[in-house]
Formats: sequence, structure tokens, C-alpha cells
Amino acid sequence: MTGTTTATVEQILVPESLIKKQKAADKVAATKVVSAAEKRKVQRQKRQVVFKRAAAYAREYQQAEKKEVALKRQAKVNGNFYIPAQAKVAFVIRTKGINKIAPKPRKILQLLRLLQINNGVFVRLTKATKEMLQIVSPYIAFGAPNLKSVRELIYKRGHGKVNRQRIALTDNAIIEANLAKYGLVCMEDLIHEIYTCGPNFKQVNNFLWPFKLSNPTGGWSGKKAVHFIEGGDAGDREDKINALIRQMN
Repeated sequence: MTGTTTATVEQILVPESLIKKQKAADKVAATKVVSAAEKRKVQRQKRQVVFKRAAAYAREYQQAEKKEVALKRQAKVNGNFYIPAQAKVAFVIRTKGINKIAPKPRKILQLLRLLQINNGVFVRLTKATKEMLQIVSPYIAFGAPNLKSVRELIYKRGHGKVNRQRIALTDNAIIEANLAKYGLVCMEDLIHEIYTCGPNFKQVNNFLWPFKLSNPTGGWSGKKAVHFIEGGDAGDREDKINALIRQMN
């Protein structure tokens, strides 16, 4: 009888502060469970959005490719030549260092953000940028990147500018945090915007840190100031830039 009474007294004498503390801990634990469930739900919804966008982009690329093939066939049937549309975007790689560069080309290289050898950037091709590329052509290699090159560059070498820091693009959350106001939330959005030269090309390109590439497999030709057509490394390579990107990526 005495033992039962003592146990009852001990239960009654539990400090009220301890009871409140336990209730608060239980409430926090319950909130965390709910928060985790909501977070998983949001992440699941985001993944669905990303998958849908990727599928839509894939269909768009496929349709564009089919249209290109159809136009080539039609031109051949009619005995004509098919001339594809001019490229809207170029990928530019710096091939020479800082020695013996005149002030004007040096300034243009700075404007293009090509501050080091083997740096690469995407450039929207306009009349102004084409003239700039011609002025600095002895110091760069450039051409029209295909979809595969754009995708490999962004996935393998892509870094974003976050608070003036160079941050690897390892998570879509980084893109969403910085470019969601433009409707861009994932890697495929970046690729699509760059490849198609979309309306937010400038914002995406400014967000992307200049690509730091390796020396090409087998090294440079040794004629860095000589034009590519003459057996050197410099100047416009057109679609041949994609082979160089493979060697340097």
C-alpha cells in the first residue's frame, strides 16, 4: 500500500516546467514531421515540372531537326541548295595569353569576360559582336555550338555567379534561387535558353561563369595567331568548334 502511495505522489510532484518542456518538444517534433512531408511534396512537384519541361524541350529539338531534314530533301528534289539559317549564338574560346596584345583587343577580351587562356563564353551574334570577334580573332577560336556541346559544357563545366562567387551548378535549387524570376528553374532551362538564344539569354549568360577548359587533347597546333583555315588555331571554325569543345571539355 505504501509503495502505491509513493508512486502516486511522485507522479503528482513532476515539475510543471518539465511538463511544459516536454509538450514544447512534442510540438516541435510534430511540426518537423509535417514540414518534412510538405518539403517532400514540394520537391516531388518540382521534379514533375522539370521532367515535363525536359520532355517538351526534347520534342522541340526533335521537331526542329526533322524540319531541317525535310527542307534539305525538298531542296534536293527541286534541284536547289539548302542554306541553313545563320547561327544566333557562338561559343568563344581564348587561345592566346596577354603578351603583345594591343589596348583595343585587350579591352574587347575583357568585355567578353575572356580574361585567361582556355576560358570560354557564349556570345549572342549581332552586328556589333561579330565586329568585336573579328577584331580579336587572332586571340580566339569561335564557332556555332550544337545542342550536344551546349549541354556538355553546362553539365560538366557549368558554374554560376552567386553573390560574386563561383558556385558549381550541382543542384537545380541554385538556378531556381537566382533565375526563377525569369521562369528558369533547372539545368534544361539554361540549356534551352542558350541554345535557342531565348529572350532571357543575356540574364542566363551573365549568370554563367566563364567556362574554364583544359588544353585540347594533343595540344594546340603551335600557330595560335594563324587562322584555322590556314592550319592554325585562331578565328571562326563554324561548326568545327564542336570538335574543339570535345577535346577541351
